[in-house]
Amino acid sequence: MSSYIIRFFPVLAVFLSVIAYYSPMFFIDLKSQIVPLLMLIMLLMGLTLTFNDFKNLTKYKKAILVGIILQFSVMPIAALLISNFLGLDKNLTIGMILVGSVAGGTASNVMCYIAKGNVALSISMTALSTLIGVVLTPILIKSLAGTMVDISVMAMIMSLAKIVLLPVFIGLMINHFLSSFIKKIDFLLPLISVFAIVIVIAIVVALNTKSIATLGLLLPLAIIIHNAIGLTLGYWACKALGFDKKTCRTISIEVGLQNSGLAVALAHKFFLPVAALPGVLFSIWHNISGSILAGYWSKRS
Repeated sequence: MSSYIIRFFPVLAVFLSVIAYYSPMFFIDLKSQIVPLLMLIMLLMGLTLTFNDFKNLTKYKKAILVGIILQFSVMPIAALLISNFLGLDKNLTIGMILVGSVAGGTASNVMCYIAKGNVALSISMTALSTLIGVVLTPILIKSLAGTMVDISVMAMIMSLAKIVLLPVFIGLMINHFLSSFIKKIDFLLPLISVFAIVIVIAIVVALNTKSIATLGLLLPLAIIIHNAIGLTLGYWACKALGFDKKTCRTISIEVGLQNSGLAVALAHKFFLPVAALPGVLFSIWHNISGSILAGYWSKRS
């Protein structure tokens, strides 16, 4: 069921975005709910984790190390280079850097399952990159965007601890002590996550109707190139290092699919609303590209 929900996500996101664009009054008043909704998504992610997922870190340590390095080097640097090359303005460039600097997206685990990748490795890498990102994401944003806008690394770390660490830890503990109950409702978790993120997308669209009207094709092009770089380098870097195909597919998806919902929340909290637009477009596009790639790989041995 999760795979169908993820595949349906882009359609639902576009549908609600159109409504938000033409009738923004339905969503503008919900802008204070962006961070709580992301905290809900992180809580749901925690509910899918177990302590065994962290035990896998030693089992797949080489692959995870490569994936983490690619995640927090290729994606943020590529975001900045693409933005400069295409001439995006300051706020959109900051938004691109935010997308590039966050951890892997929660949808990557489902995409990995569809692609016949290593799901245990995918879950472990998502969990670790999410935790590492609490500290590394603010440092990367400060390093790459610090000349464009004043950024408080410590304030961002504290915010991420509240938005990411606390909900994930609570979800992990709930799953540990109430695992039998969570198993009964686990089919609902992707549905709630999808609903939460499309609401966030609609709110951001409603807040940026004027900016979207003059956006043009450069930002969508930047998003597509950025995502393609992550998926391509994630696969071929692992291939060059001698990893098996399942591992290459897994790292490719983990690197290429970002936690763009977190980028949206950070943009809303620390920057101007327009800086959230790259995260919104990435949320839609990476689910489309991820679904296509996972579907292609699922048909191959």
